[in-house]
Amino acid sequence: MQKIVSIMVSLLMIALASCGEQRGHNATSDVGSIKALSAKRAQAFNEGNADDIATAFTESGLLMAPGMRPLKGREAIRQYYQDIFTQYKTFLESGYEEVNVSGDIAYGIGYAKVKLVPHAGGDTIVSSAKYVNLLHRQDDGSWLTTHDIWNGNEQ
Repeated sequence: MQKIVSIMVSLLMIALASCGEQRGHNATSDVGSIKALSAKRAQAFNEGNADDIATAFTESGLLMAPGMRPLKGREAIRQYYQDIFTQYKTFLESGYEEVNVSGDIAYGIGYAKVKLVPHAGGDTIVSSAKYVNLLHRQDDGSWLTTHDIWNGNEQ
């Protein structure tokens, strides 16, 4: 009986030791990768590149923008951003204030300041927002966004 208990305790210790760093990943490098993905999305927004934004999402990614129904999938997300870029020259300042990783799942909480300048002339739109992204580690170790939800700070 004691041998069985000893084996069980050993297996439990191995399992617990492996929880913190799965498949050779660590939280510091994961947070860096997630922040890099966010920076890539911001750069794509500033460049008017809907394709690069869409590829930062999983195939079934969900975009939950204020005042509209949720959009599901890369193509719907790509089209959402392409519609914006067709109408506006875009400027974005954004970043995560908090990133937390737990195994293959992570979330980031951030801020965004957006300026939209109409191509056809007219008033520039300026807004600020807060957002939450949920992310999932892919089989190759990279991170992609599964859910993006935000709302404006304007009252």
